[in-house]
Amino acid sequence: MTYLTAQQAIDDDVVLLTVPADGGYLSVLRTATAGLAARLQFALDEIEDLRIAVDEACAMLLAIARPDTELDCRFAVTDDALTVMVTLATTPGAQLPAESSFAWKVLTALTAAASATVDNGRATISLRTRRPSVR
Repeated sequence: MTYLTAQQAIDDDVVLLTVPADGGYLSVLRTATAGLAARLQFALDEIEDLRIAVDEACAMLLAIARPDTELDCRFAVTDDALTVMVTLATTPGAQLPAESSFAWKVLTALTAAASATVDNGRATISLRTRRPSVR
C-alpha cells in the first residue's frame, strides 16, 4: 500500500511517502521527488540530479531490504535545503556499500551532502540539496 501524508513541523514542511520495498514502486518516489523539486523552483538539471540520487539511494537500500517490508521516504523542506531521507527494515547483518563505492560517488556528486546509518535492523540514507534561493 502507498501512503502519502503531509505534516507541518517547526520551521519546515515535511512530506512522508511510504511504498512497498519493491523496485516497481521506485517510479512513485522519483515522481514525487521531481514534483517537489519543481515546486521549489529547482532548475531542470537539478531536478534530474536529485531524482537520480533518490533512485540510487533507494536501490542501495532495496539490496539489503527485509522481505515484505516498506520503504519510507521523508522530504523535509527548510529555508535553505531540501533533505530526503529514505529508510527501511533490513535483513540481519546487512551493510550498505562502502563510501568508496561507485554508488556513493554518485550520491555525493549529485547532492550537497549524503550520509547513511544501519542500526537496530534499519538502514537510512539521507540526501541534502541546497535550495535555489540560497545559492
